[in-house]
Amino acid sequence: MRFKASLDVKMNASVWIPFWTVFQREVRRFLKVIFQTIATPLISSSLYLLIFGVSIGREIEVGHGISYLAFLIPGLVMMTTLRNSLDNASGSIVTSKFVGELEDLRMAPLSASQIAWGNGLAAIFRGVIVGLITLGVGFLFFWVMEERVYQIEHPGILFVFLFIGGMAFANLGLAMCMLATNFEQVSAINTFILLPLIYLGGVFFSLEQLHPFWQILSQFNPLLYMVNGVRYGMLGVSDVGVWKSFLVTLFTWICFYSLAIWSLKKGSYKRW
Repeated sequence: MRFKASLDVKMNASVWIPFWTVFQREVRRFLKVIFQTIATPLISSSLYLLIFGVSIGREIEVGHGISYLAFLIPGLVMMTTLRNSLDNASGSIVTSKFVGELEDLRMAPLSASQIAWGNGLAAIFRGVIVGLITLGVGFLFFWVMEERVYQIEHPGILFVFLFIGGMAFANLGLAMCMLATNFEQVSAINTFILLPLIYLGGVFFSLEQLHPFWQILSQFNPLLYMVNGVRYGMLGVSDVGVWKSFLVTLFTWICFYSLAIWSLKKGSYKRW
């Protein structure tokens, strides 16, 4: 019995220690450039809130008795969380390929799932930090403009969508950089696929404000459901039902996680 218990402890350690090592490595990597990883998105979010939420937002109506500034804050929180989760995961792989470290990772006693989870949780750690900072700035803008406190209706739902959405994009960032063979491919994916998905995902507008054709097209964008899930968590209203948003977000994560695992097994580890 003692031998079996000792063996179980060793097996658990063999699973968790490699994962924890990857996680710590990725967290320390982005903390070394804290200004670039956290301060820069903070400035961008402040500008979005100032230009769209304060200046232009006074002329925009979104319904439900909600101001445009209140409507915009959840979208920006989700956008910054997703963007930074993806950037952290993809930046790690790109840097490792550029300096030739990725080949060493393949030789280490690490499974594909350990790498995906360690990389993903470190990425969502950065994404949620930036998202919460954006939320704090949004609270400040809202209090100054409307002279009242911004109330979060469903904190649990907010956290669930931030976590699942952030993990999905972290896994996507890992997969696309594992499959890419040069910087140009990574740049093309970001410019022609990811940016349109993010900016057309309901961050800055309500689905009801679009032409019927674009409403139908937007429903194929998984970011629409992620953003509306966060918006429901914060405001209690959204363009899409919360359960539908949850199921689509969860399905997107499963797809991107599977893609990440496949890319770690089939992707290129060669130095760029």
